[in-house]
Amino acid sequence: MVHRRLLAAATLLVVLPMATHAQRSVARSPLGFAPDRLARIDRFMQQYVDSGRIGGAVGLVLRDGKVVYEHSVGWADKSANRRMGPDAIFRIASQSKALTSASILMLVEEGRIALDDPVSRFIPAYAHTTVALRADTGRTVVPAKRRITIKDLLTHTAGISYGTDAFVAQRYAARGLGPAAGWGWYTADKDEPICTTMERLATVPFVAQPGEAWVYGYNIDILGCVVERASGMPLDEFIRTRITTPLHMNDTYFFLPPAQRARLVTVYADSVGHLYRAPDGSRGQGDYVDGPRKSFAGGAGLLSTAHDYARFLQMILNHGEMDGVRYLSPKMVNLMTTPQSGTLYGNPGQGFGLGFQTVEKLGADGLASVGSFGWGGAYASTYKVDPAEGLVIVFMMNQLPNSSDIGGKFPTLVYQALVQSRAGVVVQR
Repeated sequence: MVHRRLLAAATLLVVLPMATHAQRSVARSPLGFAPDRLARIDRFMQQYVDSGRIGGAVGLVLRDGKVVYEHSVGWADKSANRRMGPDAIFRIASQSKALTSASILMLVEEGRIALDDPVSRFIPAYAHTTVALRADTGRTVVPAKRRITIKDLLTHTAGISYGTDAFVAQRYAARGLGPAAGWGWYTADKDEPICTTMERLATVPFVAQPGEAWVYGYNIDILGCVVERASGMPLDEFIRTRITTPLHMNDTYFFLPPAQRARLVTVYADSVGHLYRAPDGSRGQGDYVDGPRKSFAGGAGLLSTAHDYARFLQMILNHGEMDGVRYLSPKMVNLMTTPQSGTLYGNPGQGFGLGFQTVEKLGADGLASVGSFGWGGAYASTYKVDPAEGLVIVFMMNQLPNSSDIGGKFPTLVYQALVQSRAGVVVQR
């Protein structure tokens, strides 16, 4: 097992520059982790494959930018006899939101956008939006009390859902949104730019007044259009030139190059303990290889690897800097990872910043330290960053629908192996 991890760490010397000397580090110093407890994670992941609860997964853990744990298990495509590998490419869905949010904040730092700007400054269709409210007589549509701002969208307090709510679903479906867009958030099959789709979204009623509720939905897709309008370039080009290329995230795309098709994992689905290949189309495999390649969905459209995504998170953990390149200022990263939604984000002990869920009380999110932040994606991938412990935790799988609890348990398995905390407390084994 140790030999396998040494080999894995060695391969990351090229594709994951932050892990320089990772092989020596893992061999000579476990960086505060107990090797025998790390081995529990291998067994834990394999049990989920053997029991048919998941098809396959990749787990990756960094501490201080060095690889502590990396393991792939199961199948990338079982019917093709293709094993899961550490370089597998996953649909990361809502993990795309963090990159788009970072893009917006880069433009804020350049003075091209202000957090209090109304989104209608960039997309005029949002100058006069409406809200569908429940009433004694059924449903009533009223004007929004104020214009939606950039900050409303970053914090998911604009009142905009994915349009699957029963009392607006028909209106959304009639415009190719909500129930007509897979699970609501899917746009990879649309033969139009994302700004066209988001302009059409402005014509349907939202489900809460701006600033009055935390509502998860198309917010960051709208911001993807704002990036395009404010920067003068398509979202995929902005993210590629400003984030993924300088960060050496060479396997992160909105649409997969055909030559990389074999590295894209198959989406599996589970129903009452039965695992099967998800169907083609918007509620399964998606159009990420053969689709129109026109809709760059900042809220849910990216593909990536565990290695690539860990690099982005390490940059955030480094206060906006990586390998001598600065992407965001430390003050902006602090704002991004500090609660900004007040009491509207209703999970006890947690908050929501400008792109991330945050931990405000020990025990509110498993064993994560206060100040930790993270999120996940609809295909069941998850991530967590723990600044107090210097940790980046990435768990990748593609399963939709998914009833497995492995993603929620993976961070706990990581923390149980951490026997030396930053406070100098040795956890008794």
